[in-house]
Amino acid sequence: MTTSPDSSSPLISAEALKAALGTVRVFDVRFDLARPEAGEAAWREGHLPGAHYLHLDRDLSAKDGVPALCGGRHPLPTREVFAATAARLGLTPDTPVVLVDAQGGMFAARAWWMLRWIGARDVRVLDGGLAAWRAAGGALEPGEVAPPAAAPAWPLEPEPAGLRLTADALAAQLGRVALLDARAPERYRGDVEPLDPVAGHIPGALNRPFSANLGPDGRFLPPEALRAAFQGLAGARAVVHQCGSGVTACHNLLAMAVAGLPGGALYAGSWSEWCRDPARPVARG
Repeated sequence: MTTSPDSSSPLISAEALKAALGTVRVFDVRFDLARPEAGEAAWREGHLPGAHYLHLDRDLSAKDGVPALCGGRHPLPTREVFAATAARLGLTPDTPVVLVDAQGGMFAARAWWMLRWIGARDVRVLDGGLAAWRAAGGALEPGEVAPPAAAPAWPLEPEPAGLRLTADALAAQLGRVALLDARAPERYRGDVEPLDPVAGHIPGALNRPFSANLGPDGRFLPPEALRAAFQGLAGARAVVHQCGSGVTACHNLLAMAVAGLPGGALYAGSWSEWCRDPARPVARG
């Protein structure tokens, strides 16, 4: 895949994607937490040419009895389950993939992390999302897209160490790691909680709202700005990322990759899993 100006970046510009269409697989990951079918309906109304749809609940979470690695609102499926999903979508570890949403990358980042987690080698997020595509004069097509031919079984390698933590593993490391909470400040403080049964945050967590990774145009900030922000929060400590349900935490992981920093681990269950156990401590303010 040709990306500009930096082919090592996990981002791709709309202009570079226009040039690469036909040589990459594009997936639309638009979603609305309050209206779970809204993203797919918007995809049917108009999407990038040839783009298939990935649904947060059906494709990127373990729901309806699917084996899961954590609890919470968007439990992470096992690697075996998601590798089977990737193969069903016609992907191999070497397939170039571009992920697109209309929410600043908050859902595209979840798909980016999961594909990398199972060993995909060439995965990018469209910087600026659908708005950037339109601004670059990119075309949209309505309607369904023919299902892809399934690929052979995904050759799943052993899970690399350090990519994710369980709740118990995180609890044992509180105070020793830089735990970054990607939720909005009012949810982090516990002023409001529209989605989970308890308000507040994990003790010791630092607030890094995922929206702080973006400029006014909806594109990611320059690598040097992101690098300074994350190094200022974490210092020399190992980094663990969490949010409400393990979705926007991936945006901070993506931002650290844009910055050229090692991203650290994902606590996939995040606040929605943590707060459901009354034995776990809660902080506010």
